[in-house]
Amino acid sequence: MEKILWDDKFKIGVDKVDKAHAKLFRIVHKLFDMSEDVEANPTKYREGLKYLEAYSMIHFSEEEAYMRSIRYKGYAQHKRLHDNFRDKTLVALKKDLEMSSYSANAVQRFAEIMNNWLAEHITREDQAIVGRVIAKKGFDLSSQVPIISRAVNKAAMEIFQLEATLVSSEYKGQNIGEAFYCQNCYDMDGGIRIQVLMGVEESLMLHGAGRLSGMRVVQPNEITESAVRRIFELLFQNVTKVFRIEEESKIDKDNRLTRDEFRTEFMKGYPCNLLFSTRNGYFAFCYRSWRAKGQRNKASEESKENGAD
Repeated sequence: MEKILWDDKFKIGVDKVDKAHAKLFRIVHKLFDMSEDVEANPTKYREGLKYLEAYSMIHFSEEEAYMRSIRYKGYAQHKRLHDNFRDKTLVALKKDLEMSSYSANAVQRFAEIMNNWLAEHITREDQAIVGRVIAKKGFDLSSQVPIISRAVNKAAMEIFQLEATLVSSEYKGQNIGEAFYCQNCYDMDGGIRIQVLMGVEESLMLHGAGRLSGMRVVQPNEITESAVRRIFELLFQNVTKVFRIEEESKIDKDNRLTRDEFRTEFMKGYPCNLLFSTRNGYFAFCYRSWRAKGQRNKASEESKENGAD
């Protein structure tokens, strides 16, 4: 993991908030440094995790009080991000650590997700409090998250025989370790297009390839390209039923993405970004939808004609 270090670019100009942010960075980095001997002393790491959780909650409370004091218009959305982190992301990450018995890999994943979340939150949301950036108003997809989560969990059980737990409903595209990536696009009625991005951590893909072949697969080079494509086909086919997509998902080499291609595609803007954890690794699911340009013009023309009648 490449640590994101605290520096002046993260300052928002409110002394109490800036000091708290700097301390949070130090706590996360200390937890990462402890990963080398965490398996020998998980109790020490648990105590460090409790301290991070307690300090985060104190900081959130103080930051929210400051936002109220200046009557910040984005308060409700910002507080919702804090609540989601506290009630969902942190809870799921802690569960992942427990399930892995605080393995070094799980600890490193935890530290990287925390480090990226903290950096992204400060630069996008906290800087907006003082007007240095404009907070991007998100789409309210909260009603869809439970539905998609159930579909992902069902797919994980059928394909991997593993339970999938939602870690974050605000996945920022951060690295999930060595992984396989894929995209697919679907044409819907009315000219609507739906694009789906998926990322499967290498360890989870190894597990899936083993189940698919009925043989033990322990090394990445033992995973055949056909097995990777078949697993993605099954994932797309299962999860996209949420959007009433019944067509069979075919995956070829053009659908597969490198890590950099995934990141580039992700940066185009996906309003629904979910990160799941299983006992054998992480799974990322993102989707966006739009009306095709030709269909938008057609709808506009039809509207004008109807208005003229």
